[in-house]
Amino acid sequence: MKLGIVGLPNVGKSTLFNALTKAGAESANYPFCTIDPNVGIVPVPDFRLGLLTDMYHSRKTTPAVIEFVDIAGLVKGASKGEGLGNQFLSNIREVDAIVHVVRCFEDDNVVHVDGSVNPLRDIETINLELIFSDLEILERRIAKTSKGAKNDKALAKELETLSRLKYHLEDGRPVKSLAHADEEEAAFIQSLNMLTGKPVIYAANVSEDDLADDASGNPYVESVRNYAREEGSEVFVICAQIEQEIAELEEDEKKMFLEDLGLSESGLDKLIAASYRILGLISYLTAGEQETRAWTIKKGTKAPQAAGKIHTDFERGFIRAEVVNYQELLNAGTYAAARDKGLVRLEGKDYVVQDGDVVLFRFNV
Repeated sequence: MKLGIVGLPNVGKSTLFNALTKAGAESANYPFCTIDPNVGIVPVPDFRLGLLTDMYHSRKTTPAVIEFVDIAGLVKGASKGEGLGNQFLSNIREVDAIVHVVRCFEDDNVVHVDGSVNPLRDIETINLELIFSDLEILERRIAKTSKGAKNDKALAKELETLSRLKYHLEDGRPVKSLAHADEEEAAFIQSLNMLTGKPVIYAANVSEDDLADDASGNPYVESVRNYAREEGSEVFVICAQIEQEIAELEEDEKKMFLEDLGLSESGLDKLIAASYRILGLISYLTAGEQETRAWTIKKGTKAPQAAGKIHTDFERGFIRAEVVNYQELLNAGTYAAARDKGLVRLEGKDYVVQDGDVVLFRFNV
């Protein structure tokens, strides 16, 4: 999974990136201190992996990972070259979802690029810049497609979709709000990698004082939640500064620190949960002496395609899957005991893999 982090300068974007990835991206109280895109790989915390590793005495434990891409802050007029322009948006065209960091705190010591705190204005500014960036890409694609569309029915159909999409964007609406004519058109639009077609997760960056009660009394956060609800996006509350402090701690210290703040989970935990929800993802597990590992798949994935995540040969030569729920396996104590109790099921090609399944694939190539 790959997530792109966007936002205005000085909203806590790079501070959050640092906290999530411990990658040490430069973060300072002046606009545009992030110039080159920062990339960080983060393991997905999963308590099930540790339990299965202990049970199997696995030599290696491999969690699922998320790749974060942090780009320079955007400002109003970026598409026309304001600030550093929108040249960095190309770095997040390949991401699965966008994490939009929105400032929801007052602090006279941290300048706001527009002079005041207004999350909805900030969101609109970023959304417009994403629309302009998409239009730029679309206009180039239309010019190219137009040349061959007269003598090619497939290209003519593509041109019709591209033109409809252009009109939609020019009306100030994101790609994801366009109703698709059919599945073929939806697949074509998805292949264009439009920024405004991607799912969005809003990170409402608050002060430490607002963190404990999930910012329930913060009017800025409430406005972001209402906005996100209307467009079908996710929101999570975070204090980027606190997250950076948490990132420096050992695991046991981290737990105590969160408890002292009245929190049950870190911002990274919240973000991962939101990412999995909005992208419709789950994790299945494989376990053994060599390695215990988590594999991320889409909800509704059938066994052969889930096997293909491990290796294409597994999908091509799929015979069956031996499946047991991780909790039932742990309760049984060993895989052999789980099998004796009838907890291990033999599943075929139509089995839809569930979150927390421990799977052993049988295949023949």
